[in-house]
Amino acid sequence: MAAVCFMVTMVLYFVATVSFLAYLLRRSEALTKVSLGITGMGFVAHSVALVARMLAASEPSTPSFHEALSFFSWMLILVFLAVEFRHRIHVLGSFMVPLALMSLVSAAALPETAPTLQPMFKTLWFHVTLSMLGTVGFAVAFVAGVMYLIQDRLLKSKRFNVLYTKLPALDYLDHLNQQSIVMGFPLLTLGIVTGAISAEFARGSYLSWNPEQTGALITWLFYFVVLLGRLTVGWRAKRAAYLTVIGFGCVILTLVGVVLKGHGALS
Repeated sequence: MAAVCFMVTMVLYFVATVSFLAYLLRRSEALTKVSLGITGMGFVAHSVALVARMLAASEPSTPSFHEALSFFSWMLILVFLAVEFRHRIHVLGSFMVPLALMSLVSAAALPETAPTLQPMFKTLWFHVTLSMLGTVGFAVAFVAGVMYLIQDRLLKSKRFNVLYTKLPALDYLDHLNQQSIVMGFPLLTLGIVTGAISAEFARGSYLSWNPEQTGALITWLFYFVVLLGRLTVGWRAKRAAYLTVIGFGCVILTLVGVVLKGHGALS
């Protein structure tokens, strides 16, 4: 059942992605209801897939890369639907749903049971949940940063097209960018701390400077500097937007490195 629901979810997220991207090019708002409806159905199917997988497990186990990426995708859609319900920012789906789809496709390309996450990532679902929630915060900051840069470019070039009318105001995008980092950073910090505690039990050392730990610490330090710059130095919104785009690239590279190392361990 979990596998069937997972495939249904991918199909629905794909259709929703196409619909949301078409919404960017059309002045009609009718596509929003269709896109949101399909996304909602996909989210329900995704939730059923995750629950079914948890119930099928005979005992709690270390999450696999497949499960972690699937959970990340689910959280992205949950955050999008929550923001949409509260603020009615339809265009956000044109950026977040494709990101969730890419995460889910990446999950589908990986084995469902192996490779499991390395000792740094071994505090079962508690640690993975904290780390993924922090990453979701950075993903939302990334999306806000991308939209900010697009809107800023349209304003400066005086291209008041369909996309310009659908993107939120620069002030709101800047606020969303900052708040997403403010929420994501403490969660990632807690995820790293629980990972270090796990590594102490597994290896007898809180920090072994392996590639995944080093990547996570570099990412943490990068966002710490960005957050510090925003809250104390008063970095401008455009600089923050560029930095969050770069920072999320670091997050992706870290995840890719961990996955590649896990596959290498199997070969």
